[in-house]
Amino acid sequence: MSDVPLGLFLSGGLDSSGVAALMAPMVSDRIRTFAVGFEDAASNELPYARLAARAIGAQHHEVVVSPDDFWGALPRLIWHEDEPIAFPSSIALHFVAQLAQPHAKVILTGEGSDELFMGYSWYRVTAWNERLGGPYRRFVPGPLRNGIRQAVPHLPRSLRRYASRTFLALDPGVRALFYENFAVFPDALRRALLKDSVLAETIDPYREQRRCFEEGSGSTLDRMSHADLQTYLVELLMRQDQMSMSASVESRVPFLDHELVEHVVRMPNRFKVRGWTTKAVLREALRRRVPREILHRRKLGFPVPFGRWARERFAGAIRSTILGPRALERGLFDRALLERLVGEHETGAASHSDRLWLLLNLELWQRIFLDGEDPADVRAIA
Repeated sequence: MSDVPLGLFLSGGLDSSGVAALMAPMVSDRIRTFAVGFEDAASNELPYARLAARAIGAQHHEVVVSPDDFWGALPRLIWHEDEPIAFPSSIALHFVAQLAQPHAKVILTGEGSDELFMGYSWYRVTAWNERLGGPYRRFVPGPLRNGIRQAVPHLPRSLRRYASRTFLALDPGVRALFYENFAVFPDALRRALLKDSVLAETIDPYREQRRCFEEGSGSTLDRMSHADLQTYLVELLMRQDQMSMSASVESRVPFLDHELVEHVVRMPNRFKVRGWTTKAVLREALRRRVPREILHRRKLGFPVPFGRWARERFAGAIRSTILGPRALERGLFDRALLERLVGEHETGAASHSDRLWLLLNLELWQRIFLDGEDPADVRAIA
């Protein structure tokens, strides 16, 4: 119900497509849907958004964000967010909100579903590690486990990438299996990067998440979901609000209706993560309502081709921003490690796109908020 024109951000994923399918019979007019994509085929979800829009007969609108659009908007959106932007997808959110603004003043989104229904890969990976790690430590002798752990870094790159994220290489416990396993800057890398050793050793980046985890009840997965609802989701909602309001659009999150939240958090997690299937009960509820291709597609998580751009089109600009004289003079980070991260990403020896994104945003944020530069001038410098 709305007194102003209402629309829906439609990514073509299960969550927004589900909201669209449930919303369509409730309104008399055709739903206005809005989607954003990129020229990069691997990061373009527009075909799925069109499929979902056709299924409900929506008035569908799309915008394709070019690399220059993305890069040019970044400093101004850092100003809107008041802090370094944690997610590249925030930029895409601004553009789809801008697209919606002439047509709708209130927008529904699918935010909150992944935290409620355990839709992220880290839930199933942690469940798998916990399920297999216990018997592994119980029945495999310690010296053999140590030998396997030491061998993991020497595996071929494709195998090493997966083995290093499993119980074969990680300590037991939620800190290693969950927080460290999915951190952009794990403890060892963070300590090596920060030049302030006192800061590196005394600040626990997982303190708030671990506090919320300990306050939760039930299984490890239940407590992970509880912690994510209290921490990670807060960041996502703040992003959603700031990026939509940057285009004067208000966003609403029907999955976070308090009665639905109270109902879902009481469900046993076997209804949410079933084997390698996430959001199992939600998929079953929507089985006859959304197109089959969407129901069974792999989760992409609002992909943005920043990694490829950082290796190709924007490689020089990112290098000059992160490793430029102004950034180095701040004395925050170890120069040799910065050069290694940038160099490995440029050559393709390793992917550091999330790390480069945060380092880039931190430097641009400091120019705007600490150095007092106008975002338009920051854009010109970049």
